[in-house]
Amino acid sequence: MSWDVVIFTVTMATLAVAISLPPALALAWLLARKNWPGKFILETVVTVPLVLPPVATGFALLLLLGRQGWLGSRLEEWFGWEIIFTWKAVVAAMAVMALPLMVRTARVGFEGVDPQLEDAARSLGAGPWKVFWQITLPLARRGVLGGVVLGFARALGEFGATIVVAGNIPGRTTTIPLAIYTDILLGDNAAALRLIAISLGVAFLAIALGERLVRPLPGLSGR
Repeated sequence: MSWDVVIFTVTMATLAVAISLPPALALAWLLARKNWPGKFILETVVTVPLVLPPVATGFALLLLLGRQGWLGSRLEEWFGWEIIFTWKAVVAAMAVMALPLMVRTARVGFEGVDPQLEDAARSLGAGPWKVFWQITLPLARRGVLGGVVLGFARALGEFGATIVVAGNIPGRTTTIPLAIYTDILLGDNAAALRLIAISLGVAFLAIALGERLVRPLPGLSGR
């Protein structure tokens, strides 16, 4: 049972990071490269999930994705998707909680790219997409990969928003943190400690892999 929960949690966290990565990159680039009146409002909105109690974030998702919610009702009407108390809600909660860390870290990576290199590429006829994919993103890869790792680790440990929007349904929505919580309530300390050890191992591997990926290759510059 423990391994089923581990596999489920890792799968959901991977999906959450994959879903949140495109908007995270777009937001990070927008915040790093553009200035406009009221920019701080977007910065605040992106950061809110980091400081807001996760239960409150989960409640907001419940209102948004519920059958009577603005988005949930449309997803059910158009695609027949029921989100609340399913694995999709787990992914949604993880993605929302991982997004701010991914944006903040990727933004640092984009801010470290010399704009003159992008300008040089444009002067040679490269379009905006080509500049982004061939110049900006490769040079910012350390920040982007670091954001992916942090987002994945945050998704693995997500508890508050998940339990509100997805519940704790064995075999359907139970993740590692929810399983640990259940084992503690039931007094099964051995099972809780086993899951804690497994989650530590998975988190350690994820962070070690991230450090390996973002480390500059020998002979190359720090970027």
